[in-house]
Amino acid sequence: MALKPLSSLPEQPLAVKRALLSVSDKTGLIELASALHANGIELLSTGGTAKAISDAGLPVKDVAEVTGFEECLDGRVKTLHPMIHGGILARTSHKSDIDEIAKLGILPIELVVVNLYPFKNKINEGSVSPAIATEFIDIGGPTMIRAAAKNFAHVCILSDPGQYESFLGELNHNNNISFETRKRLASRAFSHTADYDSAIANYFDDLVGEKPSPQLSISLPLSQELRYGENPHQSAAVYGTQEEIIDCFHGKQLSYNNYLDVDAALQIISSFNSEKPTCAIIKHTIPCGICVSDSLSEAYKKAFKTDTVSPFGGIIIVNRELDIKTAKAIDEIFTEIVIAPSFSDEALRLLTNKKNRRLIRIKKALTEVHSSSFRSIFGGALQQDTDTEPTDIDKFEIVTKREPDKEELEDLIFAWNVVRNVKSNAIVYAKNGATLGIGSGQTSRVDASEIAIAKAAKEGLSLKGSAIASDAFFPFADGVEAAAKAGAKAVIQPGGSIRDDEVIAKANEHGMTMILTGKRHFKH
Repeated sequence: MALKPLSSLPEQPLAVKRALLSVSDKTGLIELASALHANGIELLSTGGTAKAISDAGLPVKDVAEVTGFEECLDGRVKTLHPMIHGGILARTSHKSDIDEIAKLGILPIELVVVNLYPFKNKINEGSVSPAIATEFIDIGGPTMIRAAAKNFAHVCILSDPGQYESFLGELNHNNNISFETRKRLASRAFSHTADYDSAIANYFDDLVGEKPSPQLSISLPLSQELRYGENPHQSAAVYGTQEEIIDCFHGKQLSYNNYLDVDAALQIISSFNSEKPTCAIIKHTIPCGICVSDSLSEAYKKAFKTDTVSPFGGIIIVNRELDIKTAKAIDEIFTEIVIAPSFSDEALRLLTNKKNRRLIRIKKALTEVHSSSFRSIFGGALQQDTDTEPTDIDKFEIVTKREPDKEELEDLIFAWNVVRNVKSNAIVYAKNGATLGIGSGQTSRVDASEIAIAKAAKEGLSLKGSAIASDAFFPFADGVEAAAKAGAKAVIQPGGSIRDDEVIAKANEHGMTMILTGKRHFKH
């Protein structure tokens, strides 16, 4: 008999007579089993789940009694049996299916309650051997979930303890479960097994070490629906486990653009693992001022001086507890988001006075959780390793006649850590651990330099004796010429141009010192 298409599936409510329960996460199990028993539903179960139900004083039949076959291979095989899967997959609206299971002595199972071995939790514990990890790959569980979800017209599937309450509410109110509820729960079930399989596939990709992976497997839970995307006419949502990284504990819900800004801020601050207080001010994902200083308030003050216009409505991030002195300075202008590892009690009392200002605690550095980055493009996605490796000064090469002194070297390293977080083409002027001018996102490196120079001039900041950083090589000597005229005395750049010799010669001509890093930080 040909299968009926979805449009002709029976859509009547489902009365539950038998339920199969086999769960790894036993949250809410006894409450659910008690309610099912109170509704006259027969309980079937396996192993530890059956024991937990029995210990609670509830009648339960072990699956082995149904199959006539004891579980074996240390529990690897227990539910993989026609007496179980026939009961789950039988289409009880089809007379032929009813006749066949009756002939085979199989009774229908209308409710399946299954969640899976905690594979993700196990591999996240750290140094877990493949032998142990693979024991946490569930076989019977996903098979039962998929079977029940496939047959949602005749079976209800609960794959998450969070579903129990609403399920019982509907069961107790109507004495049955609607078709729409079963369809929705089937969708959740397939998402659950897809996520589970993605985790396993990615684990084996790492185990085999095959790069690039032949299949991109990404499965992220819905974190929250957003009011809109980049613009009000675009619908949007955020997926993932952001709550493990940040805690937005005050202010309005983060918007789509806020998430982009917060991600940029976290990436920027991760480039500064200095013990010194550091502050970065970000606008539209681009740093408009960064400073490392002896105090957080001084770091904010100098970062703000780089550009006193752009910080309005911007993002501020610091690398240590936000104190009251810095909070007072921040409070002088409208700031949309303030991010810190922690906040002093005084700073909190002040900053929470404005109900719409978002305050965020950093729970984890991005370097702890990021290994790959992805971007959607036409027909698919781009994947790359994240550009979060710490700056390795041992790989720097001084290529000019004059070597940098201690202060210049510190400024060069600082400027290099800033420019790697600025959109290309990117130019940064810096001195004494603070940015003086930032030029970003230009089609010409000279244009980026001119913008940085103009911004410094607008703020009355002198570039005399400053360091200049470029995210990619100078294609011509004119970029270094412009920097020298602006007052820069030290240059840091990746190198790699066919005109490197001309660029180095120009630096020597102006008595500048130049470092080649050998590594580009292009940021498209």
